[in-house]
Amino acid sequence: MKRPLGAIIIGDELLTGKRRDKHFPHLIETLNQRGLELSWCSFIGDDARIITRTLGHTLQSEDIVFCFGGIGATPDDRTRQCAAEAAGVSLFPHPDAMGEIEAQYGERAYPYRIRMAHLPQGSQIIPNPFNRVPGFSLHSHHFLPGFPEMAWPMMEWVLDTYYSDLQELTPKIEQIIRVTGVGESDLLPIMERIVSRYPNLRLSCLPHLGGNQPMLELGLRGNTPAVMEAMNELKDSLDRSNVRWHFI
Repeated sequence: MKRPLGAIIIGDELLTGKRRDKHFPHLIETLNQRGLELSWCSFIGDDARIITRTLGHTLQSEDIVFCFGGIGATPDDRTRQCAAEAAGVSLFPHPDAMGEIEAQYGERAYPYRIRMAHLPQGSQIIPNPFNRVPGFSLHSHHFLPGFPEMAWPMMEWVLDTYYSDLQELTPKIEQIIRVTGVGESDLLPIMERIVSRYPNLRLSCLPHLGGNQPMLELGLRGNTPAVMEAMNELKDSLDRSNVRWHFI
């Protein structure tokens, strides 16, 4: 069974509307290219209590989590400290992180930039090809900068370095049909049978409100051969029940 993939996107500026998030759509696209998909996503502000509480919950899970933002050196960057507190460890000057920052900035690394090398105990660094200030991994959580130019190649490095075994290269498709004249409850036995027979596929049922008659969109998503087989079975079941349908 696949491990859930989650995202935590941090920043008051996102919640107040000062900036628009770019990480969420890019993460979905990046995962999709590798045959993976996101299970959940949380947007939270820079409040240390909320960050610590959120990480305290997710660190207890087996989820693979990408956390964007808050690992800089300014007072509003609190993610490193919160991650350490949530994990019950201390921050320490990580030698690999210090080496990267010193190699990039030399004497200018002190006294402030070097703060970004203080990471939770047990961390492994994530290389940053943009300016060599690394992110870090703690358990199955991967902490990245808020800047897309840095975060996105670092995220891809994590996926391809640690999780290549999870990636599915089999093409995936989604087929959707529109059903008219019946409601969700009328089709529950058919939908439950499809879900039982094809547990690796994702079935969606989206009702459309309004209009003169009930209307549903039924979708099946997953590996191409299984979707084709399951959709044929779904259409046959609808035909036998005299339910009208057509492809979208």
